[in-house]
Amino acid sequence: MRGKQTVRGMFQSMAVICAAAGVIYLFVPHDDTVDPMKPIDYRVELVTAQRAAPYPVAAPEGLGKDWRPTSVSYDRRNADAWHLGFLTPEREYVAVEQSTETPVRHIVKTTHDARDTGRKQQVAGRAWERWEGPKYDALVLREKGVTTVVTGTASFERLGQMAAALRAQKQG
Repeated sequence: MRGKQTVRGMFQSMAVICAAAGVIYLFVPHDDTVDPMKPIDYRVELVTAQRAAPYPVAAPEGLGKDWRPTSVSYDRRNADAWHLGFLTPEREYVAVEQSTETPVRHIVKTTHDARDTGRKQQVAGRAWERWEGPKYDALVLREKGVTTVVTGTASFERLGQMAAALRAQKQG
């Protein structure tokens, strides 16, 4: 008799817990349409990086409001690495990565092992290298003292839009 009471008590307890969870779910506000990814303001970090970096730091100008900045960093101790991440209107990831690190090392690291295709893509009158990888594709511009990589999960068309919008400035 004792075993039947224990099992019955367990089912009664579970029913009470499930009912309580259901009531809580119904009365706690939740909105599935709210986007959890909030855009960031990267202006302070940009000015700081432009003052500290030994190269002109690039950031986009004129992208539509549907391009949302999501991450930013500048690390002087790590080869003056500048990072600025965005979500495209299609919610694909695009990042601007600049560094004084050895070009190939910087490119492979920021693209997660992409490889040079040997092809070029003309963007705003400049020839950018096209790299393709298992995780990210990239457009790469090698200049004296800095390598700029526009990388992400977005199409080469979107990567090109970001590259075309970049304006590099040195403050100081």
